Parts: sequence; C-alpha cells; structure tokens
Amino acid sequence: MNDITGAPWFAWAVGISIGLPLTIVLLTELRNALVRRGNTLARAVGLLRNYILPLGALLLLLTKANEVSADATPVRIIATAFGFVVLILLLSGLNATLFQGAPDDSWRKRMPSIFLDVARFAVIAVGLALIFSYVWGANVGGLFTALGITSIVLGLALQNSVGQIVSGLLLLFEQPFRLGDWLDTPSARGRVIEVNWRATHIDTRSGMQIIPNSVLAGASFTNLSRPAGQHSITVRCVFGVEDSPDVVCALLSRAANALPHLRAGAKATAAYSGGLDYQATIPLRSPTDDVAARATFLRWIWYASRRAGLHLDEADDDFATPERVADAMTVVASSLRLKGAELDELTSRVRLARYGAEESIQSPGQVPTRMTFIVQGRVKLTAVRDDGMTVTVRTAEEGDFLGQTTLTREPVTTGAYALDEVTVVQIERVDLEKLVARKPVLLQEFGRAIEERQIAVRQALSAID
Repeated sequence: MNDITGAPWFAWAVGISIGLPLTIVLLTELRNALVRRGNTLARAVGLLRNYILPLGALLLLLTKANEVSADATPVRIIATAFGFVVLILLLSGLNATLFQGAPDDSWRKRMPSIFLDVARFAVIAVGLALIFSYVWGANVGGLFTALGITSIVLGLALQNSVGQIVSGLLLLFEQPFRLGDWLDTPSARGRVIEVNWRATHIDTRSGMQIIPNSVLAGASFTNLSRPAGQHSITVRCVFGVEDSPDVVCALLSRAANALPHLRAGAKATAAYSGGLDYQATIPLRSPTDDVAARATFLRWIWYASRRAGLHLDEADDDFATPERVADAMTVVASSLRLKGAELDELTSRVRLARYGAEESIQSPGQVPTRMTFIVQGRVKLTAVRDDGMTVTVRTAEEGDFLGQTTLTREPVTTGAYALDEVTVVQIERVDLEKLVARKPVLLQEFGRAIEERQIAVRQALSAID
C-alpha cells in the first residue's frame, strides 16, 4: 500500500480524478449564472469547461500519471488540440471583454471591423507558431524572417495604395460621421448610406457619389447632422428699396415659423442685411428637410409679399386688376345678396388676394377682422383636439367663406389651409357692418353659418374618439 501511495503518479491521478469533476461542476454553475445575466463571457466559460479542462486533464494523465514521453505522437496530437482550443478561448475572451457590449461613444465601438480581423489574424499566426515550435519542434524563425522581408518589399511597391487604405481606415476609426449623417464635401452633398474600408457612399438625390475614404481623410468637410438638433438653413431674399425693413422681417419670420419642417421648440428669425438684402435663418429638424423647407418658404413669401404690398425681387404685383375683381365679385354677390349700385360700391372696396398651397389662411382662436370668400381653389378646415391632435372638419370650395365671426368678434374654432393655389375676396368688418345694417337677413344667415360650423367641428372631434 505504501508503494502505491508513494508512487509519483499517485498524487497526479488522485488530484485529477477529484479536481476534474469538481471544477466542471463549478464552471457549469458559473456558466449558467452568466447565461441568466446575458453576459458575453458565457461562451468562453463553456469552451473552458467542455474542451480545455478535459484536454488538459488528459495531457496530465498521459505525461504525469502514466509518464508517457512528451515527444510521443499521441501526446503531441493532444497538445496541439489543447493549443488550438486555448487560442480560440483567447480570441473569444478578448472579443467578449473588449468589444461586445461596448458603449456607443467609446473607441472600442468605433473600431473598424477590418482592424479586428487583422488583430485576429496576428493572434492566430503567433499562436500557431508557438504550437508548432513548442509541440512539434518546428523552426518558425525562418518563416517569420521571410514574411518580414516580403512585407517590406510589398510595402515599398504598394506604398501609395497602402497609404490610402491606412488613411481611410484611420478615418473609419475616428468616425467623424455615421450612417444616416448628412455631409457637405467639396465634391458632394448628401446622406451617408454606406461606409466600408475603402469608400463612403453618399446619396445626393441625383445619384450615388462614391468618395474614397483617403480623399475624405485628406479634405475638409462639414457634418451637417452634428451636433444633433442644431441644423439650420439661411435663405437670402431681395425686396424693394421702398419696403420697410421691419415689415419685411416680420413677414419673413411669420412665414418661416409656419413651416412644417421647423424644429420643435425652435424659432426662425429674419434680419436686414443692408441695401435690398434680407436673411431668414430657419432651424430644421434635419438636413433631410433642406430642399423642401427652402422651396416652401420661397413659395410662401412670394404670395405673402404680394398680399402685404411688398416688392419681393423688386417686383410689383398687378394681379388685382379691375376685371379680375369684377369677375370675383360675381361669386360673392349671391352670398351677400348684392345687386346694382350696392355691388359696384362694394367692389371698389374689396381686396383680391392669393394663397399658396399649404399656406395658412386662418388660425384657430383667431378673431377675424374681415370675411374671406373663396373665389377659386380648395381650403381644408381643421380643428384641434384637447390632446393637440389636428382633425379635418371639411373642405371648403368656391363660394364658401371664412371668418364668419367677423361681426360677432368671437374667435374662430377652425383653422384653414390652402390645398392648392387659392384666390379669395376679402371684405373688411366696417363694410360688412354697413351691409348688414341695410340687410338684417344677412346677420341671421351668418349666425346660422356659425352654428353649422360649430356642429361640424363637434362631429369631427367626436368621430375620432
């Protein structure tokens, strides 16, 4: 008995037979705990339990307990498999601890995938060299020397190409832009839709611009999407020298602040630049809205400036000719019961105006100072719920009128927006009061119209619930 316990292999055999199952149980519990927490190290612990631990125990049994020579082929095969699994564990552990689950703003998250692939290749090459050197006794020094000389020759031959690739990879590592960002570069302006190790693909809306990363790395460009929530555009306008700067700036501000592309909580501003020049600064939700916002703004101020009697681009408005006003009054005459001299008298006092598509004609809660009769076009009437949701009440067309509470001086409950170009005739309150004084029946009709609009608003709001 003493001979057995005193044998060199006895302690190894007992230690492995007790330590292996105990360690497997402990690693199993550890892995289960990591899986429950969603920890990325669970895979590495599984490799350690299922492969490295049994192979290591087998090596110890062969070399220590059975005293098999390390130069024996079975031992070398098992040692090679053990080395491969250790290499896999090293790669998995490094990836799990450094890169998986890294914060979005950390350098680990910004690391380009090609850098990781090169690092993995280097670790695998060094690991295989160590395995063949220590397990099989291979001379790998000559191989590394040959690879080093070959790398130098290739580097000198391809220094320009390699330099471009490296500069592009450094740009990817820094990440001054991401997918979806808008860039303004010397050669293109658009949204980034793809970034790889060689080039950046930019959607310019007129085609796909492919810019090598090395070009971007060596040039200056603007990221319009950063910092987030700070993007704005500046629109330059020219007005006549006789136009009051304060009136022009107020008109530009009103039009800009009514844009649907305006950033929430932001306010557009307008400034006089001297001479005939004015500038409107419009904060937008994102660079995606640049073209649409600019086009809508310029279209709206074209109509608004003519209604206000201003001279956009130093141009005069000759739309409201006597012939057009007379034709428009034929639509108004039936609603106001006008004939003969009354029609001629009112025709000389009305105002003919136009609104552009999507432009606001009337706002909820506004107390109108004039009645507006639709001569041409369509107008959408809307109401606002308590939760801020806007609902459509109905569509007004030729012959309908807005501002029915002009005489009662009550706020209107509906908003009105032009669906296309709308031509209207506007009659001031003082003229309506004179007309109603002569025709009391009109007041009853206006009262009935007010009640009908209120009923329509209530029905529209209740239909959404």
